[in-house]
Amino acid sequence: VQLQASGGGLVQTGGSLRLSCAASGRTFSNHVMGWFRQAPGKEREFVAALDFSGRRKNYADSVKGRFTISRDNARNTMYLQMDSLKPEDTAIYYCAADATSSYYNKSPGGYSYWGQGTQVTVSS
Repeated sequence: VQLQASGGGLVQTGGSLRLSCAASGRTFSNHVMGWFRQAPGKEREFVAALDFSGRRKNYADSVKGRFTISRDNARNTMYLQMDSLKPEDTAIYYCAADATSSYYNKSPGGYSYWGQGTQVTVSS
């Protein structure tokens, strides 16, 4: 699976962004998909993930109620709607996929395929 993340940018505190992750290659609908982020000097951390159907979802506590993950298997695309953004959300956001992982796996090591990342900057 090849992944291409897009949609990042600069936004003020309280604003919104929607990230997209376009997939190509192997069957998209057979893969668990997730979003991770990495701020400067910090380790890559889990943001959200969803199962093959998109019905079961898992979120990091820090983004619950503000971020929404979804997927469109017909379009081979995953999304991350980010609302009420905070300066601490500033990071490079990566999309990831795996054919055998679980939507509740929060470890980056549980994902085999990664996109190139898209920068999200939230100004105070």
